[in-house]
Amino acid sequence: MAKKLNDITGEIVDASLQIHKVMGPGLYEKVYEDCLFHDLERRGLQIERQSPITVQYKDLIIHNAFKIDLLVEDTVIVELKSVDSLIPIHEAQIITYMRLSKKEVGLLINFNVPLIKDGIKRFKI
Repeated sequence: MAKKLNDITGEIVDASLQIHKVMGPGLYEKVYEDCLFHDLERRGLQIERQSPITVQYKDLIIHNAFKIDLLVEDTVIVELKSVDSLIPIHEAQIITYMRLSKKEVGLLINFNVPLIKDGIKRFKI
């Protein structure tokens, strides 16, 4: 499974590099989401957009409490940003999404950077 996860995250990172190369930084997050969805789908990956997360607190169930930007191959969470810099709340967000959805790998990608390699963070829990 680790190899498969590495293959999937490799495809996501490669697609992100290609998108950033063509589109550059500074666009809205939605544009990058559309482009990444398109590229990953063309690569034959199964992607779910705006995947809802249900939260349970005691006997209260909150449907659609959060939405994951992209869920790739039902294993990797991809959270996209287009911000000046990532801050701790962005990392807390993806870690929380991973924990609540029981997914062990996540990518936090900020497209608003001069070099996209500086905007990609991989998380594993």
